[in-house]
Amino acid sequence: MMDVPGAGSGREAAWKTMPPEELENQYSPSRWVVRQGPQEALRTYAQTGLQATTRARATRRCQLHVPYGDGDGEKMDIYFPDEQSEALPFFLFFHGGYWQSGSKDESAFMASVLTAKGVAVAIVAYDIAPKGNLDQMVGQVARSVVFVQKRYPCNQGLYLCGHSAGAHLAAMMLLTDWAQLGAAPNLRGFFLLSGVYDLEPLVHTSQNAPLLMTPEDAQRNSPQRQLEAARAQPADPACPVLVIVGQHDSAEFHRQSREFYQALCRGGWTASLEELHDVDHFEIVENLTQEEDALTQIILKTIFRKF
Repeated sequence: MMDVPGAGSGREAAWKTMPPEELENQYSPSRWVVRQGPQEALRTYAQTGLQATTRARATRRCQLHVPYGDGDGEKMDIYFPDEQSEALPFFLFFHGGYWQSGSKDESAFMASVLTAKGVAVAIVAYDIAPKGNLDQMVGQVARSVVFVQKRYPCNQGLYLCGHSAGAHLAAMMLLTDWAQLGAAPNLRGFFLLSGVYDLEPLVHTSQNAPLLMTPEDAQRNSPQRQLEAARAQPADPACPVLVIVGQHDSAEFHRQSREFYQALCRGGWTASLEELHDVDHFEIVENLTQEEDALTQIILKTIFRKF
């Protein structure tokens, strides 16, 4: 774990003084890739996810389109190891796409690699904008966690992972009142990849067009702000929260990750902050198709506690 730097007292002033075009630039991840152009990077990301999902569906034992709630969008795909057992660690993945694009049908990047190592993988869908709003999405993700816990009560731990907007949704689970949902999920770890944890800057960018977030919506759904306001204590202080960002993510994504990590440490969570070398906002997930990838190894070591 890294030492806790000073509190981010200049957080608001930093982004509020940016020219609108620079704020837009900072929150446009495809503009920061270095391997190819923005559109090529987005195409490669989508193709990699689709290919990985198609391969996992064809080669792994799986249950597809499993409903975890009553809504049309409340479905998940579950991929299993060859071992016939319910006493498995479960890795739940929430896709990115700025809460307005992406789907479970092209997001099983890690399914083949993790199931080969004995981990069950659930790829969770949620209602993206404009059909869904942030409050609905947060509720859906919470229900998906409760569903897995109740369906597989003998699990060896639930590990929540989200990318970008999905990292935000996973982070909101740190603040969930599970008693109100009638479950105590066996949460053993969080992997938050290139996430946004304070949503207020996004209110002032084009990303907000389909979301229609008000400042109040952003405040209510910002894990950074809610963590600071609630002074919530972790249910299990030993549950690790890994905040991970790519070297080629923008300065604002780095700031968001750093300041959320600081807030976690001040709140008593077992948190760590990791910058992955020579990867951008999209490669951080694309590379999970590879067993030798640095992040894949971090995930496996965390699940199996081989330090």
